[in-house]
Amino acid sequence: MRIPNWLALTLIIGAIFLGAVGAMWGAIEAVALAATLLPAPPEPFATIGVIVAKIGLIVFGFVMGLASLMTLFGDRKQSARIQNRLGPNQAQFFGQSLIGLPHFIADGIKMVLKEDVVPDDANKLLHTAAPALMLIPALVGWAAVPFMDYYCHAPSDPEAARMAIQASYPFEVCKTQTSNYFQIMHVNSGLLFAFAIVSIEVYGNAIAGWASNNKYSLLGGIRAAAQMISYEVSLGLSLAGILMIYGTLDFREMVVHQAELAWGWLPLWGVVVQPLAFFLFFLAGMAETKRAPFDLPEGESELVAGFFTEYSTMKFGVIQVADYAATVFLGGLTAVIFFGGWHVPFLYADGFYFGGLAGEPTLSLPYHLVVATRLVAMCFKIVVLVWLQFMLRWTLPRFRYDQVMMLGWKVLLPAALANLLITALIVSIF
Repeated sequence: MRIPNWLALTLIIGAIFLGAVGAMWGAIEAVALAATLLPAPPEPFATIGVIVAKIGLIVFGFVMGLASLMTLFGDRKQSARIQNRLGPNQAQFFGQSLIGLPHFIADGIKMVLKEDVVPDDANKLLHTAAPALMLIPALVGWAAVPFMDYYCHAPSDPEAARMAIQASYPFEVCKTQTSNYFQIMHVNSGLLFAFAIVSIEVYGNAIAGWASNNKYSLLGGIRAAAQMISYEVSLGLSLAGILMIYGTLDFREMVVHQAELAWGWLPLWGVVVQPLAFFLFFLAGMAETKRAPFDLPEGESELVAGFFTEYSTMKFGVIQVADYAATVFLGGLTAVIFFGGWHVPFLYADGFYFGGLAGEPTLSLPYHLVVATRLVAMCFKIVVLVWLQFMLRWTLPRFRYDQVMMLGWKVLLPAALANLLITALIVSIF
């Protein structure tokens, strides 16, 4: 009996969501239980343990897991659906194709077992270091991205918990101890930190092209550097207007601003107050990730494989995962800046209030379930934005290189400047 593809996909995605939320929640409960049963460790060791747990769950659990699965669901299954063809279905487990999951496992095995080939005249040190320079920035940037607000340590008694965590506009007020479990590192200038870290990736692309001692690789590296630097200008300017409105570089404060409601029902998410900025940021971000239709640095019809022509085995795998991790990171930034992050409209500390905060909640929920709902909302927004990037990738044809440069300098940049000017006028008037 074959399992339908839609059922297998639902089970796999559900398992990923439940596993991520369950692992994060289990880690929180384990820390709380250890704090009550065991003697308190020295403060530095306790802090380091929590940070390591957050890195493992957020970076290696959610980000790397989603980026790896995108090689199957994004570049194979989703593209097959869009192009009306069959995706990978030959490798099977006990007669079940499991929507191509065995192919995903086989890719990993091949990456590990194949021979690592380095050109004789290549700079071996830089040739080896370049993939790491691409992957590490895409992962380190997640240090400043919050998946949820501070966790409030409330009593187990429901009534006492409600007194300790009071529903307030736009978020609850915690009267007990709070812990930052859902953000690796709180940075007041989180947006600036993310931009500074991600901009390092351009060095990895340029070095990979130069160190390979191959003209096609060198041309791909030059294209990547020119493209990424060009679109970073529009990427930064597109957010200038929204920073005027939020008045902060702190991701958490941005989400708090977006949780406000206009006319009592419309969430003032970034995409509502700055729709043009969202379009410019998302488009420039896609160009930064160098994925189709902006994949000129690796244009197969012109440059064989571009800057990674001379890469094989796990080095090639690291470069591919770096691109997918950058795609997920763009989804995370867009979710926090333009789609309210973990914010769920009308959801407060003790449930949903559909008629205002006066009186009892319309649908009461325990605080733990509220936290889990917000975590799922944040993850869901990221997944949807990643899916949207792949939809655009497999819908639009590859641009010519001159078209890519013209779009960045002659279209996106003037539009970002116009958006900045209009926003400045509105903010100064109102």
